[in-house]
Amino acid sequence: MTGIEVSVATQFVDSESDFVKGRFFFAYTITIANRGARAAQLLNRHWIITNGEGEVREVKGPGVVGEQPRITPAREYSYSSACVLETPVGTMQGAYEFQTDEGQRFSVSIPMFTLSVPNAVH
Repeated sequence: MTGIEVSVATQFVDSESDFVKGRFFFAYTITIANRGARAAQLLNRHWIITNGEGEVREVKGPGVVGEQPRITPAREYSYSSACVLETPVGTMQGAYEFQTDEGQRFSVSIPMFTLSVPNAVH
């Protein structure tokens, strides 16, 4: 199964962050577009989150933001979530597991994206 595209927009949230305590809050919005010919339901997520010191944590679980959306052809699904890092820069990447209406499961990579306090990376 092909045709699922993932795009990401990120934002640093200064009002939720505390530079002194090493708490850097980032919001992100994911858009999942079905450019294929068959509907697919998002079953699971797997995130690999790396902070600026190279420390890695993984997050796995069902769906996204409490939902397991079924995305039909030519439709998109968007959701917003957040990540807290101990450093002003980090990355996220991962994969979504989908299933077609016929029961075929497949994985879609979430390309690596950067979480960065403005002007932290030159």
